[in-house]
Amino acid sequence: MDQARRQPILKVQEPRRRLGRPTRDESAELELEIRRSALELFLEQGFDATTMDAVARAAGITRRTLYGRHPDKTALFVDVITWARTRHPWVATDFAVDLSDLRGALTSIAEAAVARAVDPEVVRLDRLVINEWGRFPDLVMFRPSTPLSPRTQLVVELLERHQNIGAIVVDDAEIAAEQFLAMVAMMPARLAAVGVRRSQEEEGRHIDHAVNIIVRGLQAGAAAKPDAEARASGRRPLRSRPPATPATAVTTAAAPDVTVQQA
Repeated sequence: MDQARRQPILKVQEPRRRLGRPTRDESAELELEIRRSALELFLEQGFDATTMDAVARAAGITRRTLYGRHPDKTALFVDVITWARTRHPWVATDFAVDLSDLRGALTSIAEAAVARAVDPEVVRLDRLVINEWGRFPDLVMFRPSTPLSPRTQLVVELLERHQNIGAIVVDDAEIAAEQFLAMVAMMPARLAAVGVRRSQEEEGRHIDHAVNIIVRGLQAGAAAKPDAEARASGRRPLRSRPPATPATAVTTAAAPDVTVQQA
């Protein structure tokens, strides 16, 4: 092509960051990019093989900017894992549950908990945390200051609602909620970590069984409560054994005494 007819080539430059102190929105966007980049590197390479330099390059920032927000790789890892665990909603946006139906609500919550436990992204994250639990025990150990997860809060609200109307008795709603969710979601999560998934029918049977266990146990406590209160007050329990009938009493009185002689 003739040099004189050659058209000038316009070079498009990437937009540069605004000089000066970033706005709140810009700061939040930058932090999000750092977390996304760091998480992907940690998931792909593990904690040991991931470097702060690699995270800075992946996020498109300088080392100085990265260290200004996260003092070292350990602090970055804890922040990223904590963020990653909460960024995925545990239910779909259209999830709805009828709290007036104890059994139905527990079943719906259990199904949502299992679906999240076997989600591929959640499984990858769980594998990473399990691999690094020795160095980061706080990431896998429950602490009293740790807030309840949304699904645990929902189960607590459900149980307290039905206890308030006398349908069930639960000594500690938080413990009961955690134990119920562990029953339905822990094993599916462990199986998913090694690439095993139950069939939908089989998973449904396990959920139904767990719901039956907790509902029957809590309802049995409510049924036994009046008797326990009666015994505590010295009154006759409502479910006490009925007195002997007159015929039984006569028969008992007419029965001869039996004397056992020593040989």
